[in-house]
Amino acid sequence: MCTLQSVPIVTETIPAAPAEPPEPFWKRLRLEEMSAAEWESLCDGCGKCCLEKIEHAETALIEFTDVACRLLDIGTCRCRHYGERRRHVPNCEQLTPSSVRAFTWLPSTCAYRLLAQGRDLPWWHPLVSGDPELVHTQGISARGRAVPPKRRQRLEHHIVSWPA
Repeated sequence: MCTLQSVPIVTETIPAAPAEPPEPFWKRLRLEEMSAAEWESLCDGCGKCCLEKIEHAETALIEFTDVACRLLDIGTCRCRHYGERRRHVPNCEQLTPSSVRAFTWLPSTCAYRLLAQGRDLPWWHPLVSGDPELVHTQGISARGRAVPPKRRQRLEHHIVSWPA
């Protein structure tokens, strides 16, 4: 006589391959398609766009100075009154997708400028590195180099090449 034994069947679950992380928004979206929060997060906090500039009317040449806007906190490289900046400084330029393409004075490291040119964000950018201090520790920002407007002499005496 033959006895049948029940043998448990073991099934193995094969783990699924890990999903590819989604491409970051700045690689997927055009500047015009970004939400307000995405747009604002592109700012690396370098403060270089908030330095006084001299535009020569006859040549349209723009030269950077190391003189900070009166609203720029030169320690943090952030605007003290960002939401109300145009009320305090009426000639403060508003960055928009179209103005970014027109503002030739934006620093070459500016995320808005880089993306408008079809380039990627640098490795030290806070969105890439996760570290908002890298822009400062790598010497990209105006921290430690900008002077407050009250220490300003003649603006022509403050022309520098490092922001560009």
